[in-house]
Amino acid sequence: MSDPRNMQRLAMLEAALYSAGRPLDMGSLKLVARTKSDKVILRLVRELSIRYEARRSALEVKILPGNRAVMRLKQSYDMTVKRFTTRPLLTIGPLKTLSYIAYHQPVMQSQVIEDRGNHVYAHLRLMEEMGLIMRERLNGRSSIIETTAYFSDYFGFGHDPQKSKIQLRQIFSQMQIHKLDNGDEKDTASEVLEMAFAGGPLADSGDRLP
Repeated sequence: MSDPRNMQRLAMLEAALYSAGRPLDMGSLKLVARTKSDKVILRLVRELSIRYEARRSALEVKILPGNRAVMRLKQSYDMTVKRFTTRPLLTIGPLKTLSYIAYHQPVMQSQVIEDRGNHVYAHLRLMEEMGLIMRERLNGRSSIIETTAYFSDYFGFGHDPQKSKIQLRQIFSQMQIHKLDNGDEKDTASEVLEMAFAGGPLADSGDRLP
């Protein structure tokens, strides 16, 4: 017979991961399961993952780098349910700015403004509030921008910026784009990354604003 306490903890973790819709760290998971043990949490998450896999669910529970866990839709179902998803959180303009930052990071905010225009100040505020980017002020006039761990988890990139760039270059290579950093190719880079991100629920393909 299953341990009632274990079953209750599994149910609480399942509810938390489902409700969050994003990766949860060890501290949050321990709080939900009412335990101080990292080992207990990892065991419970693995057990929950096995249960979802055994029932051949469209959802999966995964342990991410940094001992975080996430519940998400399996990629094989993305296209099937795309038309039923709710309105995306990012329109095409912010998505282009995010694409630019993802490829060129770490990048000065002044450079982003120069290449993308003054209208991206609003994009940066929005993406910072969403936890997709972080800005570190270097002096009194500008900041350096990088994507966050949440961005990496959401779009399936590694947490090492250099490894992420390798993944991004692979995307360009698959699309037969070979010049990434010369002249007008900066615009091409952002457009291709926009296409790479467009399948996710953050992207709004119906909005054509800059």
